[in-house]
Amino acid sequence: MSAVNITSELLGFHYRFVQKEPPGSEITLLLLHGTGGSEHDLLGLGPMLLPEAALLSPRGKVLENGMSRFFRRLAEGVFDEADLHRRTDELADFIAAACEKHGRDASKVIAVGLSNGANIAASLLLQRPGVLGGAVLFRAMTPFEPQEAVNLLKTPVLMLSGTADSIVPRANAEHLAHLLQNAGANVTLHWQRAGHGLAETDIQVAHDWLTTFPAKG
Repeated sequence: MSAVNITSELLGFHYRFVQKEPPGSEITLLLLHGTGGSEHDLLGLGPMLLPEAALLSPRGKVLENGMSRFFRRLAEGVFDEADLHRRTDELADFIAAACEKHGRDASKVIAVGLSNGANIAASLLLQRPGVLGGAVLFRAMTPFEPQEAVNLLKTPVLMLSGTADSIVPRANAEHLAHLLQNAGANVTLHWQRAGHGLAETDIQVAHDWLTTFPAKG
């Protein structure tokens, strides 16, 4: 089976797009790297989670000491919220444009985010509900406190948090889960015996969840 494997730029985002030919699934995994990563980092993870899915992997546009991120922060765990909101809108616009360009169904985009990538995915859910069809959040923390009501219409969200995570306090991860649940998302919070980094069990849990992906509505 052949595959489309594209490296390109769109709306200021450098990105990779990978899809089997003919397409094996309607789902597109939006791969969002952590601090210091790139559009290449999570391409190997995607097929481990959902082998037939198309992969859309952008590089964050913000540089912090030479490391790519999806939005600015003022200190560890302290986000520049004005920049976060702006970058969230930019990423939402990129998703729509990339789906149109590559002929993908925008309603079937599932974010897979790690650390900073998980935080921008959580921000997408809270700021631009409807952009994502679901999300897998590895080591996410609360991006901001919504000032207006959010309706996530039972959007499926899997949060994988670490019991030994030195960056994301347990209370912060639980608060994010409550925010998403209160907004109507269908949230599964899974605690891993791990730190902030990705563990082998994360991959298995996420694979099992995506294989029986709970549809919205």
